Amino acid sequence: MASNKGPDLRRYMDKVLCLKLNGSRSVTGVLRGYDQFLNVVLSDAKEDLKGGGENAIGQVVVRGNSIVQFECLGLVDRQKPKAETGAVGKAQEAS
Repeated sequence: MASNKGPDLRRYMDKVLCLKLNGSRSVTGVLRGYDQFLNVVLSDAKEDLKGGGENAIGQVVVRGNSIVQFECLGLVDRQKPKAETGAVGKAQEAS
């Protein structure tokens, strides 16, 4: 049975992404969250207009099935991000 984990976009968190959407649309913003269906939350988002301008739209949720392509506009670490340690992990490191 296939696992239903979804995409692993942790390395792109807090990076500026340019999303190409269906209908020849595109949105650029900082990735703040995502889910297993590739729905993404962008902050400081700007809609790229066909005439060359931009429309600031702030924080936006983009539905995953409308995303055709995404491009990271900044540098990305090639290594997988370390698992975040909670209070238990920090307590074990201290002892």
